Formats: sequence, structure tokens, C-alpha cells
Amino acid sequence: MQARPPLCKSPSPFFKTPVLFLHPRFVLLEYLMCIKGLFVFVFLLCGSFGLVICPPPRRPVDVPFQKNYVPTWAPDHIKYINGGSQVQLVLDKYTGTGFQSRGSFLFGHFSMRMKMVGGDSAGVVTAFYLSSEKLEHDEIDFEFLGNRTGQPYILQTNVFSGGKGEREQRIYLWFDPAQDFHTYSVLWNMHQIVFFVDNVPIRIFKNNGDLGVRYPFNQPMKIYSSLWNADDWATRGGLEKTDWSKAPFVASYSSFHVDGCDASSPQSLQFCASRGRMWWDQIAFHDLDAQQYRRLQWVRKKFTIYNYCTDRSRYPTIPPECARDKDI
Repeated sequence: MQARPPLCKSPSPFFKTPVLFLHPRFVLLEYLMCIKGLFVFVFLLCGSFGLVICPPPRRPVDVPFQKNYVPTWAPDHIKYINGGSQVQLVLDKYTGTGFQSRGSFLFGHFSMRMKMVGGDSAGVVTAFYLSSEKLEHDEIDFEFLGNRTGQPYILQTNVFSGGKGEREQRIYLWFDPAQDFHTYSVLWNMHQIVFFVDNVPIRIFKNNGDLGVRYPFNQPMKIYSSLWNADDWATRGGLEKTDWSKAPFVASYSSFHVDGCDASSPQSLQFCASRGRMWWDQIAFHDLDAQQYRRLQWVRKKFTIYNYCTDRSRYPTIPPECARDKDI
């Protein structure tokens, strides 16, 4: 197979990415579709049949912290490095700290490069998440649970919809997240929520509204991050307590790009709710491709340590979304 530039010119950024075709007639079909002014054929193949390699989400752009974020609490525990191109959150025995996005967003691709607390981090939680502000709120969570020196971090993910959560999944990472920066991101559209670590999908939550499962689709969310003490539950169910002799605990952040539809006003919310206008709405991002599913299965088989889908003590009946998401 050889990479071939597209036959039609499109404002869509994805036609800048070479596409690999497995059969010559797909070239002709793409050409015919382009003649009619439609630029969706490769996305249809990608999302529905896995016959082409899907384009990845756009690369985040490095911007300073102040462009998109503001401190939420304890601003004196946030340190700015190189004019805000990097920040450090500091936790001591008095307080932790956190920040939030300036705007609220309905759908998009949200990422952060993070380096976790090193050494003995038992009881310490570093969180990166999206959350709405209503009582029956929606939420998409990354939570990094610290551990004793020499023991691996645990990454917990969760999805809340309409105020209902309890969809925890926990994995070990295939690297030490305290040694260097890594990219953690969420792709959120009307069809799916995908959690990525360094562009590897580690979890998918599909829109299963037809099964009666509520899905976040109509509440704008802000982006949050925080560093805090949670030694009542975070490490071995609260058996391991925070060792304050190791304080201060420091988590580092960079790459504060936000690629979402700003829904901070009623007018912009209505605009964001109109599907099909943004790159993440295209058919290529309605599902994972075959390669991404293989990577997801690799994570599930090798690194999963807890999955609510398989917890029969909590859920005697398998939650309906678990079968649809191939999560059992």
C-alpha cells in the first residue's frame, strides 16, 4: 500500500493526512464523492469498516497557562515556570490546590501533559477532569492515585451522566508517570468519550442512549485539575496514609491547549449543539478504528486491575453499556 494525497481539496484538516486504501475501487468512489462536493467517504470507511487508517486527533498546541486557565483555590500553591509554559501544583499539610478553564465547553478534544508526584505519594490524588455545574452533573475523570515508594501509580477513570457515576475503571500504566511528562486526553463528541494516554486509547464510553444509558451531551463542562490529600480512600482503600514528612508534594503540568467548542453563553451553546460543524464530529471520530481497538484490548488485558463492568458484587446484572462497549 502507498500513501496517496486526496483527490479533492477540502477545508477539512483531515485531508492533509495521507490515507491508506486497500482496494483501487475505493479511489474511484472517493473521486466520485468529491465531484459531488461531499468529503465524507474516507470517514465512512474509517468509522464503519476499519478499511483505512483513521487520522488521529489534532496535536495540542503549546500555550501558556494563563491563556486558558485560572486558579480555583489556594493560588499561592501554584508555581509558574517560564512565564506559565509550565506550572507546578503544590500540596502540603495545610492545603492542596487546583485550577479550572476560563470557558465551558460542549464537545472537543481536551489534553494536558502531566508529571505526577514522585517518591512516596501514598494518599495523594492528582486529578484532571471535565465537569458541568448543575446538580445532576456530567463528569469525565482522570484520577491518579499515589502509592508507596516502589509501588505503581493507579489511574482511575470514571464517567458521570445526569449525576450518576460509579463507573470506575482502574489500570496500571506501562511507565512511571512520575519520571517524565506524558499526555492525557479526552475526545468527547455525540457518539463516544475516549480516554487516551500518549494517544493510546485506554477506555471508551459510547453513547448508548438507545439502551437507556444517559450520556453527557447537553451540559457544557469546564476543565479542572487539582492536587489534594485523599488518604481516607486513595491508597489501598485508605489503609496507607499520607506521609507528611515527604511534603511538599509537587505535580507538574504543561501544554495548556484547549480544542473544544466554547459554550459559555446560551448563544454559543446552541451553536455547539449543532453537530457536524467541528472536526471531532466527523465520521472518523464516531468510533475507534481497528488499530485503536487492538491497543485498547492490549490495555484491558495487560493493565486493568478493576472494571465495574465485571464486578458482580456491585452489579449482579451486567450494565447495558458494558456489552455494547466490548468491555466484558
